[in-house]
Amino acid sequence: MKPTRIIILAVAVVAAGLAGLLAVRLAGNKGPELVETVIKREPTVKVLVSSENLPVGSRLNEKSMEWIAWPEGGVIDGFITADKRPDAITELQGVVVRMPMFKGEPLRAEKVADSSSRIMSSLLPAGKRAVATEISVSTGAGGFVLPNDRVDIIMVRENKDDGRYITENILNNIRVLAIDQQIQETEDGKKAVVGTTATLELTPDQAQVIAVSQQMAERLTLALRSVADSQEADTVAADYLLHGRDRADIQVIKSGSIVKSTAATQAPAQ
Repeated sequence: MKPTRIIILAVAVVAAGLAGLLAVRLAGNKGPELVETVIKREPTVKVLVSSENLPVGSRLNEKSMEWIAWPEGGVIDGFITADKRPDAITELQGVVVRMPMFKGEPLRAEKVADSSSRIMSSLLPAGKRAVATEISVSTGAGGFVLPNDRVDIIMVRENKDDGRYITENILNNIRVLAIDQQIQETEDGKKAVVGTTATLELTPDQAQVIAVSQQMAERLTLALRSVADSQEADTVAADYLLHGRDRADIQVIKSGSIVKSTAATQAPAQ
């Protein structure tokens, strides 16, 4: 082999070696930075969550709550943290669940009530009343009305003048608190609840409306509403059934119709 070829081959081998060495050094310089980016983690905080699915009306216990690590940046006001309430699991024993909760969901004050034995009063929001009305399969959407559903209340009464029946929508988008003594859905969520009494969540005015309509009506019917309507107003009442907000009223009801309404003026406060 000619000396010139030997020299060229030697130069090529040296150049390849230098290029490989340079590539290794460059990769070595980037390696630690890449590894550091992968193992870097956001700080976490211990947050109290539900350890199982909890229906409305159930009570919290040590088995239904647990602490889990939660990204610090994802903690919002209302979460119960171990830093602020380390004894929260003990403090919340027996508290009543006001809204359905799912496994892993953070516990929040607005979803639970006090731990008294008065479950129904604990489930009522401030300013609301619980009023019961009789239902049947035919007046309760075939038994498919469940606790926490929304319904319209329709009053059916007979017009004594001409014998015709009148239907009136007296309350809209009303939340059903319970069917008979049941304040939560069935386990599988599919079985119909055939009851004789529905307990409704009402404002004070709505409570008066349904009290009057129960005396006037041939029957009251619960019309089941779509879940998509749940955001509509639920405080509207049939105002014509109410009289004199600032005075006591006496209504005379005969044969299902209001025949006389008088107002007794209340004495002024001393």
